[in-house]
Amino acid sequence: MTDAPKVPGLNVRISSKNQLDNIKKVAITKPGQQALFLELDQNRPLAGIIQDICEKWGITQPEEYAIQFDKRQLNIYITERNRLDISNGDVLVLTSSPARTAKQIYETLKDGKGSGEEKLAAMEKLSNLASDITFAMEFITNEGQELIKQFIREGKYHGDPMALLLKSFVSLMDHNVVSWDTIEPEFTKKITDYISSPKHGGKIIQPSLEILESVILNSTNLSKHKEVEQQVTPDKIVPHLQQPELQKNALALLNALFLKANPEKKKKINTSVHSKAFRNIIVTSVLNGSRTIGSEMGHQLYCLQTLMLNMHEARMNTPADPDDPNVQKQIDSLTKICFDVDSETNQAGNRRSTLYRKLGFQDQSNPATDFALNTPPGILALDNICYFSNKYQENCVKVVLENCTRADEHDCPFIKASIMLTKTLCEILRIGEPPQDEESTYYPMFFSHDKPFEEFFCICIQLLNKTWREMRASTEDFPKVLGVAREQITRALQIQPPTFDAFRVRLNQLTYAEIIRLWERDRKSKEEDQAQAAPIVELRKMITPEMKELIRQQRLNYLIEGTKFSKYTTKGRARDKYWQWKLSPNLKAFYYGDCAENDHLALEQLSNKLPVSDIKSFVTGRDCPHIKDKKDKAKTAATGTLPKNKFKMTTTSFAIQTVNSETTDMICFVAKDEVEFDMWTDGLNVLLGHEMTSPQMKKDLNMLLDMEIRIRLLDAEGIAIPNEPPPIPPEPDNYNFAYPEL
Repeated sequence: MTDAPKVPGLNVRISSKNQLDNIKKVAITKPGQQALFLELDQNRPLAGIIQDICEKWGITQPEEYAIQFDKRQLNIYITERNRLDISNGDVLVLTSSPARTAKQIYETLKDGKGSGEEKLAAMEKLSNLASDITFAMEFITNEGQELIKQFIREGKYHGDPMALLLKSFVSLMDHNVVSWDTIEPEFTKKITDYISSPKHGGKIIQPSLEILESVILNSTNLSKHKEVEQQVTPDKIVPHLQQPELQKNALALLNALFLKANPEKKKKINTSVHSKAFRNIIVTSVLNGSRTIGSEMGHQLYCLQTLMLNMHEARMNTPADPDDPNVQKQIDSLTKICFDVDSETNQAGNRRSTLYRKLGFQDQSNPATDFALNTPPGILALDNICYFSNKYQENCVKVVLENCTRADEHDCPFIKASIMLTKTLCEILRIGEPPQDEESTYYPMFFSHDKPFEEFFCICIQLLNKTWREMRASTEDFPKVLGVAREQITRALQIQPPTFDAFRVRLNQLTYAEIIRLWERDRKSKEEDQAQAAPIVELRKMITPEMKELIRQQRLNYLIEGTKFSKYTTKGRARDKYWQWKLSPNLKAFYYGDCAENDHLALEQLSNKLPVSDIKSFVTGRDCPHIKDKKDKAKTAATGTLPKNKFKMTTTSFAIQTVNSETTDMICFVAKDEVEFDMWTDGLNVLLGHEMTSPQMKKDLNMLLDMEIRIRLLDAEGIAIPNEPPPIPPEPDNYNFAYPEL
């Protein structure tokens, strides 16, 4: 076999390290042509390189050609903006330019042009290329997107062709070149027809769900929201929750409808999602114990849970009206249940005041005032108390009577406890806060009951009474008991109990004694050496450089092990896209590449390379371009354009700027948590020769110093180390020492 030829003019004499870095050894292929091996000079214009390749193969009109990464890299066109992604060993493809390809696809799809097979092939090619911004711009300029919208409105195609058109439309719109406000009512009607009929299949329904979600979230025209709301109701979305491939998109659409609905529609949606039929589908199809819930699905479940719980926000912020007869009626009903008294007895002044005092009201003359002065939780606390007393009468009476039998100083006031507990539960569940972009913590038990928050309260109020008894608390200990109960609830939620019964079992395990043991364990694990003795302080200073070097090595090892990130650009997050980054063992370059959500790629599988020497700097927080964009967009939230909560991820965002890039062309990242953020920013600082400054670094340094000092002082255990060294005794009067004769 003969060696593949090399293109004259592309090979250069390498005279320096910088020139070596700019030379990439690649292969160029084209159907029907022998592959070319090139030493591609990154300093040369792409147009000149393409012209040389065309001359070698005898191709005229080189301006109609471009080079792409091969199919393994999704046929992305190489431009002056992304050419730095080329790595040694890449296989590139010479193909038609984006403008020429876009025109060919447009003409093939247009009426009267191309056979059925040719049109299907054009649709497949369009579906593959639509995610490329270079091609997308050309296709949109040629009015190709309008042609796709026309095909969808007219319903001209069915099955796979329509699925390809819908997928292409979603990819084109994801570039944010065309506003979602341009969507016509006829188009929206056609899309809603698709999701209303399961016969169309998942390939068509999945992008249809995605389109409607984007219309609701991204359109600035309220009429667009209403068009979708009028035609799409929760009962039309529910069937798709039973299809695993559609569940995430179906939940995302439901959440979008829930988030953007007016108060009346929110109540209707909330009623639907609390229905038994809906809850059964969530529990059996979505939360199936045999399935692993991915982060994207977890985020949608978290959003739905947040929107459900936020329906209590209005009651939480509404103080009770002391003059409202309904409020007084609820209080009288509670008194009757707890003390088994008739209405006449309950109306007697002195007797009624005594009963109110035993229940734990602060204002016995007008008990409704307790729910007015304590807002939040306002009237929501009374709602919870009434639910507990009506549904669990026996348990409610037991809690109240148990406190009545205690001495006054050891009495746990039931009403005060219920009000403060309701407020605590609202804080734990963050009721009133909008869903966060990067959050994915949800609790399956909240989808298992039609009154989840009320059930949550009923379990926790009994826990609070039990903890009060275990602590043998008195009235002044109320804040301490509430703090212990909060800790018990928070720790029980960490296991994400599937049912309220499982939650109750876990709470019973977390007794007051167990919490004390856990606190003691945590205290010891986090304890810092507070010794102020001069020898200890001097020892810490002496071993600090050694400990810092250990941390530097650990940070570099963390980067070598690699991390998978959600993919971000300066315009925001790329939907369902991830990439993995790893530092090479020799610390000279980062390797990265696209991956699936559950992939764990080896270094050899990462085809893209970023030399460490090409990194100019990095920025964090609001200085990141993908945060700046979002911040600007958030200013329009007051007009209804975008939700205010959409852009709250500044604490874990960072962006790398390369030597040859502009500020707007940074490589953008969002870490999953603050620890991952600190690891990466510390590692980048080490590679750039800067000091590590993260909170995690300070925490690790204190831990290592503490451990090292403890180890070195083992031999001095039990010996009191003075704050200052002992004084040197004065010299003797003479040195005439007496020695005994031998």
